Amino acid sequence: MAALSPCDPCSFSRPDQCRVVNIHLDLEVDFGRKVILGTVHLSVERKSKDDKVLILDSNELNVEKVSDQAKGQELQYSLGEPVKPFGSKLEIVLPTSDSNQFVVSIKYSTSPTCSALQWLRAEQTAGKRHPYLFSQCQAIHARSLYPCQDTPGVKFTYTAKVKAPQGVVILMSAVRLTPEECPDDTSCMVHRFEQKVPIPSYLLAIVGGDIESRSISPRSRVWSEKEQIEEAEYEFGETEQMLKTAEDLLGPYEWGQYDLLVLPPSFPYGGMENPCLTFVTPTLLAGDRSLADVVAHEISHSWTGNLVTNSTFEDFWLNEGFTKYVERLVVSRLKGGEEMRQHLASDGWRTLEEAVNRMMGCGEGPYTKLVPDLKGVDPDDAFSTVPYEKGFALLFYLENLLGGPEIFEKFLRAYISKFRRQSITTQQWKDFLFSYFTSESDKKKLEGVDWEAWFSAEGMPNIQPKFNTSLAKPCQDLSARWLAASDSDLSSFGASDLEKICSLQKREFLSLMLQSSSVVSVAKLEKMDQLYNFSAVKNSEIRFRWLRLGIKSRWSVIIPKALQFVTEQGRMKFVRPIYRDLYQWEDARQSAIDNFLRHREEMHNTTAKEVAKDLHLNL
Repeated sequence: MAALSPCDPCSFSRPDQCRVVNIHLDLEVDFGRKVILGTVHLSVERKSKDDKVLILDSNELNVEKVSDQAKGQELQYSLGEPVKPFGSKLEIVLPTSDSNQFVVSIKYSTSPTCSALQWLRAEQTAGKRHPYLFSQCQAIHARSLYPCQDTPGVKFTYTAKVKAPQGVVILMSAVRLTPEECPDDTSCMVHRFEQKVPIPSYLLAIVGGDIESRSISPRSRVWSEKEQIEEAEYEFGETEQMLKTAEDLLGPYEWGQYDLLVLPPSFPYGGMENPCLTFVTPTLLAGDRSLADVVAHEISHSWTGNLVTNSTFEDFWLNEGFTKYVERLVVSRLKGGEEMRQHLASDGWRTLEEAVNRMMGCGEGPYTKLVPDLKGVDPDDAFSTVPYEKGFALLFYLENLLGGPEIFEKFLRAYISKFRRQSITTQQWKDFLFSYFTSESDKKKLEGVDWEAWFSAEGMPNIQPKFNTSLAKPCQDLSARWLAASDSDLSSFGASDLEKICSLQKREFLSLMLQSSSVVSVAKLEKMDQLYNFSAVKNSEIRFRWLRLGIKSRWSVIIPKALQFVTEQGRMKFVRPIYRDLYQWEDARQSAIDNFLRHREEMHNTTAKEVAKDLHLNL
């Protein structure tokens, strides 16, 4: 087995010897063969003349030729045996030269089974006119899209030229330049892009499909298939307000354009913070902007994650914990104030408890550490809500320890300024924290923090923050009434129960019912549905909790509704828990397995892999 890098436990590359600083992609999208092919030109800086080999990551790439761009001479290279899930080490012998700067050109093509790409047939799209393509490179899938140093510790600028058929719009995680007709073929277009801010490999993204856009602010457009464009234009109409609020907190937005793309339903995440082009799931299209906190999260990543990045995926909490913290500041400033932030934080703590209890019970305790050991581990296997909510809990704890949000927000801004355009480790963050808070009182407080427990202990944090739960009070009262009521007398409940409760509080109400040690009777669920019409609600977060509650109560009519939900969208946050719940219910288990096997080819690669494990299938 080829040894992974001492720089990153999930990469073969050696940026400590030779580092990629810029990439130019000259590519063609072939929908018929389901491949992307062309040439990538890597601008490389080596540390010393003793470093004679450039080591890259690759996974199922077909490498045709490697050459020195300056002289045109072919370079020797070797592609190691594949090591799952990390792919193969690509070693290139650098040309003999006194210079420490090279441009290495690699002619290659992706595999039809490229893990970074999902190819959709025309009939799988809303418009059914053209096929569709989108990428998801996080965490270590970029190496299946292009040969690279696939570690977040390396950042590079990039340009791209992409050839695609007429009628297909190509977008990338970069500023889009004016497309042109191919000079030698009127049936295709050439699309050009430029990203001037350095990014890690996982943030390079590409999409191609029958999509169009609407302007929603001077620096933002929303993109989708035309069947959803008006809905998306309305849903994300508050984007500019969110951007300005984040700028007030963290400093200027450095990426120029901020566009949103509503992807097909199989997209496995709520959102993906690709620079200049955030990908979002269509499950956010609630019709009332009630799920826009996901957009606030992705906008926040423009600073925490994209501008300041974790050095390896062991430090992933630096991306997600900070982004959760900023997201909640942004949302609270726009809607609901400090009470809203506290409510969201309290809900996050409960989400963390559920995740940790599940993970500890199924042998995934090591992944509940804030800074896990990922040596030999696929980061996708370790992915959970832990870096988001345990990371947030640490920052929220420090905020209260060091004097409150106003003081900690100043630290946050200084942190972004200090490390902008860099990738850092947890230790670098901690060192900066100590260097920023220098008073004797603050030093004493920081020295009293049990850092070993926060970073390395499994399970929940040993300190539970105190949250203001006033917004939860109506939800608690209503859930307590339902739990205490007799099945034979439910006349005290009415549709007016929810009149003064916002969608976020409805989620809270259902979460409390779901979290209760008591099993809610089918009679109560039927009455709830009659009064509150939860089965018809469009808000995916409410629908998700309602379905889980029905499964917990073994309400047989919920099975087809749950299967429909996990089939019509592929967001892992929803799909995996529901499949796990159905598996635990003996009467529903086989239906869940059959449904998965019937539809797995329509699912994203990552989703299908993880759900197969949830259903205990060895595929």
